[in-house]
Amino acid sequence: MTAIREPKISIDGVTLVHVNEERRQEHVALENVSLDIGEGEFLCVVGPSGCGKSTLLSAIAGFMKPWTGEIRMNGKAIEGPGADRGVVFQEYALLPWKTVLGNVAIGLKYRRVPKAERERLAREYLAMARLTDAADRFPHELSGGMRQRVAVARTLANTPEIMMMDEPFAAVDAQTRLTLQEELLRVWDEHPITVLFVTHSVEEAVFLADRVAVLTPGPGRLREIVDIGIPREIRQWDSISTDARFLELRDHVMKLVRDPGR
Repeated sequence: MTAIREPKISIDGVTLVHVNEERRQEHVALENVSLDIGEGEFLCVVGPSGCGKSTLLSAIAGFMKPWTGEIRMNGKAIEGPGADRGVVFQEYALLPWKTVLGNVAIGLKYRRVPKAERERLAREYLAMARLTDAADRFPHELSGGMRQRVAVARTLANTPEIMMMDEPFAAVDAQTRLTLQEELLRVWDEHPITVLFVTHSVEEAVFLADRVAVLTPGPGRLREIVDIGIPREIRQWDSISTDARFLELRDHVMKLVRDPGR
């Protein structure tokens, strides 16, 4: 089993509830979950629809508070959103009136980084994402895959301590998705930070992760944490898709996701 690094995020007995004030209704999304995410770890979260995957990400981002339990980062309770946590959404959320360079630099501008320095940093992260030639283009001129790479570059340019990704590749075609998965691992290898990646795809999770956390059907509970342990140097689809270890782990995680037992 992979040694667990010093916890970056500690989730301790957390229950998350969506409250509809107008209808006076409560919906338990996640129930009594405890989980540590290690410093520099790439953790994927999978589970059936409605199991609370995205809700957990929202709580770590500080967009909602636990009903019970506590979420800590570096030992301190998370009280709200912060620049130390960056989020990449499925919808890209790029500003259409700004160039690619302007989108990547926007967070640096809000932090009052001088113009020359924020442009230098933005170009550095665009180069990391292999988007140097797209710096002066606008989002509508890019493919879906390129727009998502801009979103990743923008998040990393703000130097968060953890990057959270909520189904970031779900909107692109299958071939582009495989390429983006490989590109993400390449960028992460060059810029290693803690990553929490939410996905419906078991194959994607096993390909990317150090560990995969499997949630039960909603309200989500932690069913199992699966250690992947596949060497990073073979994490290319041309080689891993027929690897016996990969296939065994994929089938194991798939069985956990599909099993309705609690």
